[in-house]
Amino acid sequence: MSSAVTNETQKPTEVTREGIIEKDGILIVSGEEYIYRVCSALASPTRIRILIELLKREADVGEIADMIKQSKANASTQVRRLEEIGLVRSEYRPGVRGVRKVVKTAVREIRIVLAPPKEE
Repeated sequence: MSSAVTNETQKPTEVTREGIIEKDGILIVSGEEYIYRVCSALASPTRIRILIELLKREADVGEIADMIKQSKANASTQVRRLEEIGLVRSEYRPGVRGVRKVVKTAVREIRIVLAPPKEE
């Protein structure tokens, strides 16, 4: 389940999924299953490299393939893994020959919460 809180300019400032919250460029992860998913996605040096490059600028899948020196099919698979947990977002835009998938990230920091907050 997702929800977004918007400010006056209608840009999402918070995206919430069970176990994962994104707010102002910070991804907060809690719960064993969600920590495993995020850590699994980050276990690949290729996906880390993609995230670092996307912090600098958005890129389409072809550009990402060039960055990581792999095929477009593999780049697309890597992007999909990052999309599944909310580390990147993509949109389709008109290209020279059809549409192109443009990928970007707003996540600058990932916080893993091992224990739930104490109730008072």
